[in-house]
Amino acid sequence: MKFIVSSSSLLKHLQQISGVINANTVLPILEDFLFEIANKKLTIVATDLETVMRVQMDIESNENGRVCIPAKILLDSLKNIADQPLTFTIDANFGIELTSDNGKYKVMGEDPDNFPKEPSADDTTSFTITSSGLLTAINKTLFAVSGDDLRPAMTGVFFELTEDWVQFVATDAHRLVRYKRTDTKASKADSFIVPKKPLNLLKNALPDNEDELNISYNSSHLFVKHGSTSMICRLIDARFPDYKVVIPADNPYRLVVNKADFQNALRRVNVFSNKSTSQVALNITGSDLQMAAQDIDFSFEGNERMSCQYDGEDLQIAFNARFLIEMLNAADTDDVKMELSTSTKAGLIKPTEQPVGEDLLMLIMPLMLNN
Repeated sequence: MKFIVSSSSLLKHLQQISGVINANTVLPILEDFLFEIANKKLTIVATDLETVMRVQMDIESNENGRVCIPAKILLDSLKNIADQPLTFTIDANFGIELTSDNGKYKVMGEDPDNFPKEPSADDTTSFTITSSGLLTAINKTLFAVSGDDLRPAMTGVFFELTEDWVQFVATDAHRLVRYKRTDTKASKADSFIVPKKPLNLLKNALPDNEDELNISYNSSHLFVKHGSTSMICRLIDARFPDYKVVIPADNPYRLVVNKADFQNALRRVNVFSNKSTSQVALNITGSDLQMAAQDIDFSFEGNERMSCQYDGEDLQIAFNARFLIEMLNAADTDDVKMELSTSTKAGLIKPTEQPVGEDLLMLIMPLMLNN
């Protein structure tokens, strides 16, 4: 089998899906890309048994066939080859010879029959969402996903579908993000949890435009397709916590601050906080917001003040500054609004203005004040 392909185009397509491959795999074949040639089109597949990604590209070839090629050596060699046509020649024992303008390289491939079969899309339900809509949802929720494998339900983003809207929720028990879109609707009410890794891969593979994506799912897998790229991932088989009960219904105090100023002040003060808790205390009185952090072990202390708009009783409340900074990133407005009640109740963060058809709500649990 023989085919000719542009080296830079091949590298670009491989980089789109190479994130699927784990460094330490159980099966050696999972360190390979599967190359499938049919009708002058090359389909490249990568999998880690949980997630499958495939891309398709045009090539010059008069034959059809399949081969598995070790991913690391192929990527490393392509990164160092200038843009030019590369000729791949594969013999009957899966030996692969790459010929460039001024070099020949040999690598041993593997039998494609040993490559894992991908799950079939049986009994699927589908809905459509724009590519930028899904990207926004991923960017606004992914940072709040838990890394605790003992609570598998929290290690992914909860997709909640209804006939009126689609909602994305992520939580790690310390903070929660809920992002709703009313411009996207499903044919029936449903829900499932998508793991963090495939969402990260989609974030890098999807364009930020108005292309329509067709997303389908069944009881065990999610299927996403855009142009020549497609992804299949296993859903998390667990029950997502009832997040609605933790969202306070009535937080009467309103604090409005400039997002950039608040973030920068938090970053500066956080340098002096306890490294394990990142605790920063907010002391709000009238139009004055004071931030204080200390690390008693090292006698570090940092204080800053800034002006704000505040409607409520004087309040002292402490939060994890690192979490606050990340959450403020998700708000796309110059000013942000915090809704608070007491020093022991969760605070809500919202952008001061929301785009039509979108609703973002973020919740952060307070820390116990060091008095």
